[in-house]
Amino acid sequence: MLKFIVRRLLGMIPILFVVSVLIFSFVRMIPGDPARLAAGPDASYQDIQAVRAKLGLDKPMVTQYLIYVKGLLHGNLGTSLKSGRPVTKVIGSRFMATFWLTVASMAWAFVIGLFIGVLSAVKRNKWQDYAGMFSAVSGISLPAFWLGLMLIQVFSVQLGWLPTGGFASWQSLILPSLTLGSGVAAVIARFTRSSLMEVLKEDYTRTARAKGLPPNVIVWKHALRNALVPVVTMTGLQFGFLLGGSVVVETVFSWPGLGRLLIDSVAFRDYPTIQGEMLLFALEFILINLVVDVLYALLNPQIRLE
Repeated sequence: MLKFIVRRLLGMIPILFVVSVLIFSFVRMIPGDPARLAAGPDASYQDIQAVRAKLGLDKPMVTQYLIYVKGLLHGNLGTSLKSGRPVTKVIGSRFMATFWLTVASMAWAFVIGLFIGVLSAVKRNKWQDYAGMFSAVSGISLPAFWLGLMLIQVFSVQLGWLPTGGFASWQSLILPSLTLGSGVAAVIARFTRSSLMEVLKEDYTRTARAKGLPPNVIVWKHALRNALVPVVTMTGLQFGFLLGGSVVVETVFSWPGLGRLLIDSVAFRDYPTIQGEMLLFALEFILINLVVDVLYALLNPQIRLE
């Protein structure tokens, strides 16, 4: 296990190198001139050129990339073109808001999705199954921005129960996390149902029934453990969906997180901040996949990590 983790961590180095090249290149394909935006609307040509030189944008692309990599090796992501603050501090000030939103979304999505999936598998072809799968299809089909606006309209505007946006208290987490986690809960429910139905057909579950074990014991103690192996893998991959979906949800709810920061940075052509955020997302996704692989082996001891 330890060798596997070390090998995977070392394997992250070339992956992050390729990712950094792609991010650096794609960011500079965004239309617009950051030097012009930073200089202001009334700036002269000479002023714009002076700003471009100050920001290092007058240098060749290769030179800019080498400067960027040198900074990365020293833990320096650069300076935000918009705020003038170090990118690490800009991202750090927004990270916890997105972290709590992601954790809350995944927590309720996993619990509800698992419950609906198990109920649908146990009550196959009954009304509970149809209701659960209808909810799952609805969760996948509804656009996040539309669902978010509807939740705001009902629970904030009409009923006045919850805040419309911002991150002032734990109540502020409820609507954004419901919006962000709805699609993930739907996927988990459908995947759990399919996986558990296959496990319930295995010989050992039939033997357990023949021995007279209660259905709840068979499902929750014996079948679900093996059914969770592919579900955990899929759930880990859904974190990527949450990171991508947070851009839309944070905009709808005025959530002060990384998603909204990314939108603002793109609008201002803030290259260093965009690069820092995208690199952080890539690193998070790689680490999540590593954690998923380890959990995969822990849930099923027959699996060997090589």
